[in-house]
Formats: sequence, structure tokens, C-alpha cells
Amino acid sequence: MGTGPGRKEYICARAMRILKDADAIAGYTTYIDLIKPVIKNKKIIKTPMRKEMERVEAAIDIALQGKSCALVSSGDPGIYAMAGLALEIIKTKKIPLASYEKQDKGLYVEIVPGIPALAAGASLLGAPLTHDFAVISLSDLLTPWDLIEKRLEAAAKADFVIVIYNPKSKKRKNHLQVARKIIMKHRKGKTPVGIVKGAMRENQRVIITDLDGLDKADVDMQTTVFIGNSNTVTYLDFMITPRGYSEQYDM
Repeated sequence: MGTGPGRKEYICARAMRILKDADAIAGYTTYIDLIKPVIKNKKIIKTPMRKEMERVEAAIDIALQGKSCALVSSGDPGIYAMAGLALEIIKTKKIPLASYEKQDKGLYVEIVPGIPALAAGASLLGAPLTHDFAVISLSDLLTPWDLIEKRLEAAAKADFVIVIYNPKSKKRKNHLQVARKIIMKHRKGKTPVGIVKGAMRENQRVIITDLDGLDKADVDMQTTVFIGNSNTVTYLDFMITPRGYSEQYDM
């Protein structure tokens, strides 16, 4: 409780140390630009969207040469990010991995946990994820849209709080509207919806609306959408999903 730390203090201390100590930094152009102040005088590998393979392979090549390379993702590297791709490439190329405990030979890989958009966004909204939730990306670049629709249907029917990543882009203008229609088959129009854009960044914006109003919301690729379950409520500027304590204890 209280006023809380400034946005820059949310950077994980371990991640900051890795960035300062690494010989090289690799990442998506936008993310590299965001951390410029802490990666001065480093070898930088940055590639645009849809060039993930190139940047990950470049990072691995640097590491195989005996130098350290920090592969940067936004949020947490294991959630819709580069940790999976890096390990897939390492597995495909059969690159031996070293164990820190055994001090044996091979490529040493460390996945440094970060603060994912769902956690940062939830903290700004209040407590929307206190009970079971599902996270679904609306990007169909790597996942067929019919499969995304099935996952939306299943999550909505099961009354999960639903967190939506990548709700809209220049090429995917109507995906969120389709997702809304699917969810509204199982949720009331007044179901609370939290919209967080640029969580913990300079362009941060937080709005609480409902499913009826979601179709008018201003969203983009930096936006995370939180759709409440049947028990989610709002109080002042907070969105709350009860865990069930009021049913067990006298409040």
C-alpha cells in the first residue's frame, strides 16, 4: 500500500546486472531503444519485427564464441517471448548446454525472469487476477485463427478471467471485435474490462470499461486487455476478482 515506486524501479535487479555485465545485447529494435541508457558502449544486435530468428541466432553465435550476450524481451522472456525460441534453436542444432552447478563445458543459458504485461497491468488495475485466469494472444502470425477462436470459446465458457495480448495491429483490425462476440456468448455486457496501454512506460494509460464498451476502446499492440469473470466487480478505480474469502469468512 502507499504511493509505490516510480516506474523505472520496476526493472528487475538481476536483469539490470545482466545488461550491465554482458558483452553484447540483442533484441527487437523498440526494446533496445527503451534500454539505451543502461547499455552504452555495448555491441548491439537489433532487428525489426518478424526477424526473431536472425537476432536469436546472432546472440547464440556470440555466446558460442565465448562472450556473453543478453537476449532482451519485453515483460518476461518465457511469456510470448524469446526464451522458447532460443531453446528451440539450441535443441535443433544440438548445442551442448553447461550446468552452472557442475561447471561443465557447453553453452550456459540463464532465463532471467521479468515482469510480464499481465502482472504489470493487473497491478495498475487493482486485483483482476486473484482467481483462475487464461492468457490468450490474438496474433495469428504463428497460431491459426481458428485455434485462437477455440481457446477464446473454451476460456469464456469455463468462466476464466481472460487476459488478451496483441489485441489489435494495423493488419489485424477486427480480431478483438470477433473475440468480444465470442466471449459475450458467455458473459454479460456489464462484465468489467480493464485496458492497460504501455504498462510502466511513459505512455502508460489505464481504463476500466465493460464488455459493452470494449468495441469503442482505443487499443494497439502495446495494450493488454483484462476481461473479468462472472464475479469480477469494480470499486472506485479498481477492478477486483474475488477469490472466495467472503464465502468462507465473516467480512
